[in-house]
Amino acid sequence: MRKHSGGSDNGGGEHDVHTDPAALVELTDAAERERAGYEPSGAVVGYRPRRTLRFGVELRRQLSRRRTLLILGLAVVLPFVLLGAFELGDDSEDAEAGGIVDLATASAPNFVIFTLFVSISFLLPMVVALFFGDTIASEASWSSLKYLLAAPTPRHRLLRQKALVAGALSTLTLVLLPATALGVGLIWYGAGDALRPTGDAVPFDASLIALLLAVCYIVIQLTWVAGLALLLSASTDAPLGAVGGAVLAAILSQILDQITALGDLRAVLPTHYATAWLDLIATDVDWTDVATGAFVSLCYATVLGLLAARHFVRKDITS
Repeated sequence: MRKHSGGSDNGGGEHDVHTDPAALVELTDAAERERAGYEPSGAVVGYRPRRTLRFGVELRRQLSRRRTLLILGLAVVLPFVLLGAFELGDDSEDAEAGGIVDLATASAPNFVIFTLFVSISFLLPMVVALFFGDTIASEASWSSLKYLLAAPTPRHRLLRQKALVAGALSTLTLVLLPATALGVGLIWYGAGDALRPTGDAVPFDASLIALLLAVCYIVIQLTWVAGLALLLSASTDAPLGAVGGAVLAAILSQILDQITALGDLRAVLPTHYATAWLDLIATDVDWTDVATGAFVSLCYATVLGLLAARHFVRKDITS
């Protein structure tokens, strides 16, 4: 900067600013790049939807929540609770002469079978409903959903990432429960054969493979609960309503499945093949009900998932 030495009629001084011409050129170029920094779609240059709401970030966020830790803790504690019930109870009856309950203490595989059997009707559907029903509705109830979308995170991506994390946590819980039961069973009941009420005795090694397939089937069979809970979560701002609606639908389906007067109509109920995984614990596996149950559940999950995506994309987000 330099001072202009020429005087004026009123005797006041006059200042002039001396600017580097190269700096003016750089500023002009920067301004032009700023004005041209948009994609044809309207997005800012450099914006990548795949960088928003990454799977790892959302997974760590959900793992830090108290309800996630409580559910995972329940999956670990439940086998010990069942073990305590058996230890305190009367086991004088011949285990090999009874049903699934009486055979629960015959071996470690039988203890796993019993744990899954008592959990499949209510606990496991509730776990899946909780993870999927809470995923979108909780953000809306906290008034943070609109800020996630303003990040900006595309709606389809937000719904997909939330569903993927919910699916990962649900699968983790569904695997953790039988894994813990197997460990408890090995310590207390030993690595014996898996006995069935029908008289089949599956060797220990083969029973482990069968149990792994059974867990995979349960994960697939419960996808219909995931689809329904996700649809309800995208439709309401109340997480309890979304979770409760999915659980209520599972209970209602089980009640209708007990009405024999419905005949073949029961086959279209999503819970009709909920216990088909028991067919896998046998020396001669019958895949009919397993294949049918997986197909029915996947059909329900696909339709409900598409409805959830369609509704969420069109929904007016105000919270």
